[in-house]
Amino acid sequence: MSWDPLAELRAPGDPAIDVLMSGTVFLDIVFTGLPHPPKPGTEVWAAGMASCPGGIANLAVAASRLGLRTSLAAGFGDDVYADFCWRTLEDQERVDLSRSRRFAGWHSPVTVSMAVDRDRSMVTHGHELPISTAELVGDPPPARAVLTTIGERSADALLPDWVGPARERGAMVFADAGWDPTGAWDPALLASLSGCDAFLPNDVEARAYTRTDTPQEAVRALARHVPLAVVTCGADGAIALDASTGEEVAVPALPVDALDPTGAGDVFGAAFVVGTLAGWPLTHRLLFAGLAAALAVHEFGGSLAAPGWGDIRDWWFGVRARAAAGDPDAQCLRNRYGFLDDVVPTTHVCGVRRAAATIARQADLTRPA
Repeated sequence: MSWDPLAELRAPGDPAIDVLMSGTVFLDIVFTGLPHPPKPGTEVWAAGMASCPGGIANLAVAASRLGLRTSLAAGFGDDVYADFCWRTLEDQERVDLSRSRRFAGWHSPVTVSMAVDRDRSMVTHGHELPISTAELVGDPPPARAVLTTIGERSADALLPDWVGPARERGAMVFADAGWDPTGAWDPALLASLSGCDAFLPNDVEARAYTRTDTPQEAVRALARHVPLAVVTCGADGAIALDASTGEEVAVPALPVDALDPTGAGDVFGAAFVVGTLAGWPLTHRLLFAGLAAALAVHEFGGSLAAPGWGDIRDWWFGVRARAAAGDPDAQCLRNRYGFLDDVVPTTHVCGVRRAAATIARQADLTRPA
């Protein structure tokens, strides 16, 4: 059984797609539990390993597992890595790939992610797609929301061409910032935020683009360019400013034993979109997004570490049980996250699949979770 957080809001004539996105799908190979980064000429053994679709797939899986009807336009090669990623996304995670394409002779991009001491480093190899993302998306269909990245490469500081038409058709535009390998962090990117409804960079990105010293200063600077600015601060939580109302909210992070932070920002973004589309108060959206990200980093495996509603329900029911037994920490969480009583499903929800060390056989995708 799946859970639809927008069920009560759906009406005849609404878009069939909740979130539309486009980007690059990587095969992610994730190593966790490294005692230290590898040094030249040495070998380091990892305590854990996982293989899963990565890149934009992190966001697509996170959104779909939280009940959003998710459509992804991406390019896939014709190798076995692409076979695995396509099957996992379409068959297992129920992501719509009708706007995605396979390309003969184009091999899948690959990323190796190494998690060390609550952070990760990555090595990536890949090539540009034979066609642009605008050609992949084509005429964008009606959707409730668009999720996109700006500034991922210095040449792509502005919003992708297809985002504007999608917004004109009623889609809210949620954007995050890509890492700038040049280190320039060109503030000209801020001009493109006028085409967004919300911008969700992390603390480092936000301070770099705004030339500020604190996340508080950064979120206020960003709010001069976009209706809703959100800055994620890792273990320090998140802060948001709604420019239309002047409401500024900061929430703490949920304490958790972080096993693998790969894709945590994407999980945060997807969960924040859920709360926004559902019309929740800003504080609740931040808390929910932080909870989803915390549950993700407690597992390893990038995209397939993203929580589903069953994970969220189990966590919440556990908090309530410990609070009823007198645990003071749980009682604090019970008070802070009390809004979940009206959000989480009361009936059983099927669990989600986690990443395996090796690429799964096709038959594995049909086994009960």
